[in-house]
Amino acid sequence: MNRLFFVFFFVLAIFSLSAQNKKNTVCRLGLTYDISKSKNWGTKMPVVTSITPYSSAERAGIRQGDIITHIEGVKTSELSPSDIEILLNPVGKRDIKLTLTNFRNKARQVIVRKECKPANAISEDQLAMAFCMYSLETTSERRFVCPFKIRTVNDTVNFANFKTFAFAPVDANNEKLETVINHVIEEELVQKGLELNETHPDMLVQTFYYFDRNTNYMGSNSVVIKQEKTYRFNLLRNTMVELPFLNPSASESEAAYLLQYGFRLIDQRIEPGRILWECEANELLREPYRLEDYARIHTPLMCLQFPYVKYTRNVPFTVTQKSYNYTGINYNIDQINEIANIDANSPAAEAGVRAGDIIEYIDGQSMAYRIDEFSAAYKQFITNTMRYRDVKTIFTDANGFPRCMFWDSFQYPSIADAFQDKHNLTAFAYLFSFTPYVNPTGNNSCTLSILRNKERNEIIIRPTIRKETTIEIK
Repeated sequence: MNRLFFVFFFVLAIFSLSAQNKKNTVCRLGLTYDISKSKNWGTKMPVVTSITPYSSAERAGIRQGDIITHIEGVKTSELSPSDIEILLNPVGKRDIKLTLTNFRNKARQVIVRKECKPANAISEDQLAMAFCMYSLETTSERRFVCPFKIRTVNDTVNFANFKTFAFAPVDANNEKLETVINHVIEEELVQKGLELNETHPDMLVQTFYYFDRNTNYMGSNSVVIKQEKTYRFNLLRNTMVELPFLNPSASESEAAYLLQYGFRLIDQRIEPGRILWECEANELLREPYRLEDYARIHTPLMCLQFPYVKYTRNVPFTVTQKSYNYTGINYNIDQINEIANIDANSPAAEAGVRAGDIIEYIDGQSMAYRIDEFSAAYKQFITNTMRYRDVKTIFTDANGFPRCMFWDSFQYPSIADAFQDKHNLTAFAYLFSFTPYVNPTGNNSCTLSILRNKERNEIIIRPTIRKETTIEIK
């Protein structure tokens, strides 16, 4: 089960190294970026690839795909990658002024405040992922690959100059299907800041699709079919869904059905008829599947590669979902029962918890253990409670562990008893105490026994439930 604990030990390794100099602080804006090599979007400039939920960047309204054209008034196209990194994290300066461009705004300025914490502090957000096997129902990281093929115009064309779109005439024989597909595409393009203009569009949207029996079908490989399930993320439902697609390694002769779906954006402004961007998917299926359902799930995924294209084939997605109790406590990774930092205006701060406090108990569970002891107990807990999981929900997580499963709802009382067992060292299960398998009472509070200046205090915190979903192409 070594892969199961990759995330946990990875977090510990990072923070143990950072903690070697306790005077250090770690500052973040809450975004990641690529230096664009695209000829169509943000050439030589940082393009935002992800936004951390609840971060300063999110509060500033920065979005995936935004181009950072200036940092503190300095053009990013004239900077080296190392210069950009330094300007985004200047010494002694908290507020960073960025100038962004996208389809909606040509030059929008925002102020992003660096969020700084001691280098040895580990947050509840990170701990939720480290202890995710306590609650895979709410917290997990998964990966999947879509067989997309993306083509862009060979010429140097700035997609930002295209502001409007319209749809090619609907095929009367497939009017219902195309209406559904066009509606999904329209929602995605409008969300990116483009406008529907049926009179004088800058781009024409043309869809194409195909679904039929495979005339070359030779029979399925039963071993592959049984062992491999295909999951994709449904952005509309905010959940992973199982789909009847064969593994990419399967041959076409094993597919009972074939499906093709895609759409292209055609220039109507500069060189009419020129294809600016196109995404196509070809799927192998073991059973029938509706094209409109495919479009609803996969169009949003396809659009994550427009206007900034990172992969032209077989696009890899990583989905991170978390729901956890947030108190605002950041723990000292070197001495895990010591509070390294408290987030301002957090439930813990309002309850009177302070940096430097020693936590003796969380909800009656002792914190008087080293991090490696918590780790060993976590591993043993997972092994001992595997019998309480529902095998019908099995999936492989992003770290390659193939036996991830949700809890069996019929076993919730036994699972709750396991969380209450003091031998299991489940103090950090409070992160998920809003769930019935951790806390069947439904009373979502957190009681801390605190040692401060040789005095013991009991503090009750009312946490907020933070829900996060990030989907990245990486």
